[in-house]
Amino acid sequence: MEEHLKNSVTDGQEEYVLNIGPQHPSTHGVLRLVASLRGEIVTNIEPHIGYIHRGIEKMCESLTYPQIIHLTDRMDYLSAHINNEAVCLNVEKALEIDIPDRIKVIRTIMAELTRIQSHQLFWATFGMDLGGLTCFFYGLRDREKVLDIFEETCGGRMIVSYNCPGGLMHDIHPGFQKRVKEFIEYFRKTLPEYDQLLTGNVIFRERTMGIGKLTLGEAIAHGITGPTARASGFSCDVRKKEPYSAYDRIKFNEVLFTEGDTYHRYLVRMDEMRQSMDIIEQLIDNIPEGPYAVKMKPIIRLPEGEYYQRVETARGELGVYIISDGNKNPYRVKFRSPNFVNLSVLNMLSKGFKIADLIAISGSLDLIIPDIDR
Repeated sequence: MEEHLKNSVTDGQEEYVLNIGPQHPSTHGVLRLVASLRGEIVTNIEPHIGYIHRGIEKMCESLTYPQIIHLTDRMDYLSAHINNEAVCLNVEKALEIDIPDRIKVIRTIMAELTRIQSHQLFWATFGMDLGGLTCFFYGLRDREKVLDIFEETCGGRMIVSYNCPGGLMHDIHPGFQKRVKEFIEYFRKTLPEYDQLLTGNVIFRERTMGIGKLTLGEAIAHGITGPTARASGFSCDVRKKEPYSAYDRIKFNEVLFTEGDTYHRYLVRMDEMRQSMDIIEQLIDNIPEGPYAVKMKPIIRLPEGEYYQRVETARGELGVYIISDGNKNPYRVKFRSPNFVNLSVLNMLSKGFKIADLIAISGSLDLIIPDIDR
């Protein structure tokens, strides 16, 4: 943290304006927060974004629809598979393609594995941010098991690019089902360790309970989605509201709390990992036979019109809006990013709390900065 400016204020107290970041991309991402402080108390937070802006939406206008898939990996890279799926679903809906059940089920299993590894990394880094370095080692230890499954089937670990319009790049690895079931059995026994280490820790609870409260009305007014919104009681899970892929054939609970504080934003993600395991267990032994891709034309052209598809990423609702003029490239593409919207409440949640609480509050939003900058 670097002192940026020091001013005098009318009541005689000194106000400090500090730069927090921008930091190296190996942290949560390149975000700069200009924090106004009176002593340790936060009076204002002004986020500065755009340090890694790449113009992804504009780049899409000069790419074909299969090529766009690979750009979406680079937004919320911890929800890469789900981002890919959103574009594919939109293209398939526009072309009125009937996707075989095998593809739907495999996509859903991969999406829930993606959600688990994302929440694992959240738990690892959130604990580390608040002083629990052991969390980082435990979380990454278990996340590697999911990434190994991805690597075996997709060829990539984090940036998978496994979805394509009409299905999947290739079929699942022969050992996919066995590896997934072994991971679920392992993680069901291991997840309680997370609670023993962090969830019930008295210091962690003191630093998160009652901190940075977001009410239901505020969540709705700001368009907050995902675990951040559901911790405030806002029922907004796209998998429930507008089921896609295989979500219409499985039973799972939407995790909701009403407290809306930092602690319950954490709890939502903990419970969502359990729900994701339930979803995977319902599907993993029931993957239908059939093709892993529908035969598509070499050049994909969407009919003229406007198309929208939304999905539930690990951080909330991702919307993909495409305008087509009938060419092989979209006329316009717009992504509705959950991270960009969720960042908007950081100032409101942090005012009046200490700067140490700011770290806990921002960590509980689970922001991925490349998804904001795009």
